[in-house]
Amino acid sequence: MQINFDISKPIYEQVIAEIKRSLVRGELKPGSKLPSQRDLAKDLQVNHNTIQRAYREMEGVGFVKTVRGMGTYLTDDQSIVLKIRQEMAQGTIDRFIGEMISLGIGGQEIIQLVKDGVSKYENEVIQR
Repeated sequence: MQINFDISKPIYEQVIAEIKRSLVRGELKPGSKLPSQRDLAKDLQVNHNTIQRAYREMEGVGFVKTVRGMGTYLTDDQSIVLKIRQEMAQGTIDRFIGEMISLGIGGQEIIQLVKDGVSKYENEVIQR
């Protein structure tokens, strides 16, 4: 796992976000075992306590489960995976719309730009 850390956000939150992204993208499978806290801290070159906090936060919301002596595992609850996916998509939409409005682009123009962008993307995929 590689993360380009943003100094404006806590590292543990960025670790959680990257694990969520990896799950939603299918790079990590529901129920799969995560690296040990020490291994992930070493791989990311961050303090072990940072990873410990990330794992603790994820366990607190049911995103992971730690089995003593066995490791930490991602949830296999599809409703949680779907909820994470929807939250991430909504966050992306909110940021996008906020940026477009800050550029002075109104609702109907945003909708048309999105439609055009989707059409262009679909055409590119078909041509591959």
